[in-house]
Amino acid sequence: MSRQRFIFWIVILSLLLISTLVISLGIGAVFIPPERVVDIITNPSQADLDPAEISIVRDLRLPRAFLAALVGAGLAIAGAAFQALFRNPLADPYVIGASSGASLGATIAITFGLTWNFAGFGPIQLAAFVGALSTVFLVYTIAGGNVKAGVISLLLAGTAISTVLSSVTSLFMLMNRESTHEIFSWLMGSFNGRSWPQLTVSLPYLVIGMAILWFASRPLDALSLGEDTAQTIGLSIGKTRGVVVAAASLITAAAVASSGVIGFVGLVAPHIARILFGASHHRLIPASAVLGGLLTLLADDLARTLMAPFELPVGLITSLIGGIFFLYLIRTRQRSPRGGL
Repeated sequence: MSRQRFIFWIVILSLLLISTLVISLGIGAVFIPPERVVDIITNPSQADLDPAEISIVRDLRLPRAFLAALVGAGLAIAGAAFQALFRNPLADPYVIGASSGASLGATIAITFGLTWNFAGFGPIQLAAFVGALSTVFLVYTIAGGNVKAGVISLLLAGTAISTVLSSVTSLFMLMNRESTHEIFSWLMGSFNGRSWPQLTVSLPYLVIGMAILWFASRPLDALSLGEDTAQTIGLSIGKTRGVVVAAASLITAAAVASSGVIGFVGLVAPHIARILFGASHHRLIPASAVLGGLLTLLADDLARTLMAPFELPVGLITSLIGGIFFLYLIRTRQRSPRGGL
């Protein structure tokens, strides 16, 4: 695909994302037509606008929609990076334990009623953020450190630590049944109740992590070809792997802390982007970001409307969509002459 054609399609997908965001701002218990949503965003001082609708759009739905798109974009980019690092299209942002660490941290905060606050994070979000990053650090240390850690060691350590932490989380839930519903709701992922504070706190971590991975596009291309090839062109394997793991884990920790565990976005979005635009990461990363934001935003819309006024967990929607997508993908690839993923 030529550069001009790639830019054209990225612009089209970006416009689709913006259109979806505008429509999302009107969806809910109070329906607001898209044209009035645009008026509220661009010129809220108009005399004929309802103050209640202005408050709904600007104070409630706008930060939620921005956060959903941003979290989706971040998870998609982190997924693309991990898939390059592990040379496995089924790798996702939670592959080295970030999800299980965040889940345990949030469970502890809920169970013991922690009240710590730091840098804008509430107790649950702070515990999840610290739990995710601590787990990744532990996995990386067990796997052998910055230079010696191989992808197989990281995968095995991540799987083992995730299993242990998930078991501890389940134990806490069994021992504290009164908190089970709150814990389970958080583990399923949701943007319900998220507003400007959650967006402003998560924004720097997500943007910094995504920017680092964007600038690491060429090293990611080299890593995806194998370590021998990467070393041949003079790439520092240990340093590059450490940067990729740190940036992708920072994104994942911030995403999980702000919205809970939202699965499959980091799997589905990069896979679709790879099919549409190829495997080169200077195209794959921005395409994954737009598709991830779009997918998460649509999932949040479905979560709010399918069983309104009851709201479904976003993670339930993304897991359902992701599971069906991969079943279809596996079936399609089995029929192709090349087979495999």
